[in-house]
Amino acid sequence: MFRLIPRAHGRHLVLGAATALVLAGASLPIASAFGTDGHHGGGGAKITNLVVIYQENHSFDNLFGSWGPVGGQQVDGLAGATAQHRTQVAQDGTAYGCLRQVDVNLTAPPLDGWCHDPAHGVPQSAFANGPWTIDDVIGPTDTTCPAPGQSAPNGVLKGSGLPGGCTRDLVHRFYQEQYQLNGGRQNRYVTGSDAVGLTMGTYATTSLPIWTYLHSRGAPNYVVADRFFQGAFGGSFLNHQYLIAARAPVDTSGGTFGGAANSVVDANGMPNTYPLYTPVGPVKDSQLTQSCRDGSTADFAKACGNYAVNTVQPASPPFGSGAKIPLVDNATYPNIGDRLSAANVSWAWYSGGWDDAEAGHPGPLFQYHHQPFNYFAAYAPGQPGRAHLQDETKFVAAAKKGRLPTVSFVKPYGAENEHPGYASEPDGSDHLVDLIKAVQRGPQAKHTVIVVTYDEFGGQWDHVSPPGPGSSTPGTHDSFGPGTRIPALVLGAAFRHSGVDHTSYDTTSIMASIERALGLQPVSSRDAQVADLAPALRIGGVRFSR
Repeated sequence: MFRLIPRAHGRHLVLGAATALVLAGASLPIASAFGTDGHHGGGGAKITNLVVIYQENHSFDNLFGSWGPVGGQQVDGLAGATAQHRTQVAQDGTAYGCLRQVDVNLTAPPLDGWCHDPAHGVPQSAFANGPWTIDDVIGPTDTTCPAPGQSAPNGVLKGSGLPGGCTRDLVHRFYQEQYQLNGGRQNRYVTGSDAVGLTMGTYATTSLPIWTYLHSRGAPNYVVADRFFQGAFGGSFLNHQYLIAARAPVDTSGGTFGGAANSVVDANGMPNTYPLYTPVGPVKDSQLTQSCRDGSTADFAKACGNYAVNTVQPASPPFGSGAKIPLVDNATYPNIGDRLSAANVSWAWYSGGWDDAEAGHPGPLFQYHHQPFNYFAAYAPGQPGRAHLQDETKFVAAAKKGRLPTVSFVKPYGAENEHPGYASEPDGSDHLVDLIKAVQRGPQAKHTVIVVTYDEFGGQWDHVSPPGPGSSTPGTHDSFGPGTRIPALVLGAAFRHSGVDHTSYDTTSIMASIERALGLQPVSSRDAQVADLAPALRIGGVRFSR
């Protein structure tokens, strides 16, 4: 693990030179990730800072599926998808012949409806059953993006919007994703979605700004983690909670505080109606898990009761309209910020648009549920912890001046976070590159590790089964997840090599890495058991050390 070095101003992290590497064409013995390091004099960089950049709503296959080999190793992308996982099935279990579409730029017309599947209610479509490339239909500069704050449930017709190649949004919620995963079969994404065939869309990875940057002269070496899964089933709210606390918060008021309600699911575990899904009983798609049959207010093992799993608003400002939950008690349910502060470790949560939102005039694409610390009592207005919540502009300034804290979490503003529906994927990827460059060009570059990942799958298909019942993928799991595989990169100026890491991780692996590096106690059962990022660092040529 990272070694702690006492300093007058707190603590910092140390990574020593790797004692063994996995290289193309050779497999050398790897020392224990938690062994004693005696090689600091051999040129190993002292890693004093960790930067976590948290993007939005893409599955691994959707974004990184055609990444290609890295360091002579193959990324498990679209080429590795079996026919069983590629082929999507209807509610009755039969395979679709064509993919229905509802995005206005994907329907037929305007596209040629050459594919016919009347048995599944698809009289004409331009898409066969399986993954397809979004760039072939909606290009990066196409005028399909809504104006900030504009509602466009089925997208913006090409030629009538802003440039950026936006698609419509896709449902990404707690119960729907579990139905879509179908016990690791990965074959009900289309049926369980309001966006139907868009779930199978993929981007031309090698055209993405992040891919282009990492393959340009002077870019840092990097590791693709191709077994990195979202921490919990569902959407952004819950996975931001898993990033910092590895748990779903409980509505301790039982819905009386802010109107949050329990979900009702049918016999298939679904809570809603969609173009290709008809419920087989009463349903209610709400913020909390379904009620426990025995009347319990919260049963973790069964994921029932008053767990908040779909988007709710915080009790502290800034917040938007909609159901709220009471502030989370840090003494009972701590988060990684609490652990860092108690250990006198410097840290900050940097969010795009935070200063404007804090001042009472949030931008039209500021996302309140992307601010996980704001749900905790210790970070409410007027509390000392509030100082850790800062604007993204301060991150860029700190990176340029060499004043980054030990741990930085960076959350881009809505227009720059890559979220389907309201943000442009290529524009968000451009911003991601800018954030990385801010670190790489700063004086702390050689002492900083950057982790780039996404909060969740955004409703999009991936072919690798997450750890859990019915899956052959090893890894820690429980009744809340992990869910669909998501993109993840680990990189830094100190990395000597690029490569691929096939270790099973999830969102809580980031917190586990911090805890084990700094000798902090885990905050929940998930981060106590999940793999940390030591294998990725070893592939890069550095390693955790005591």
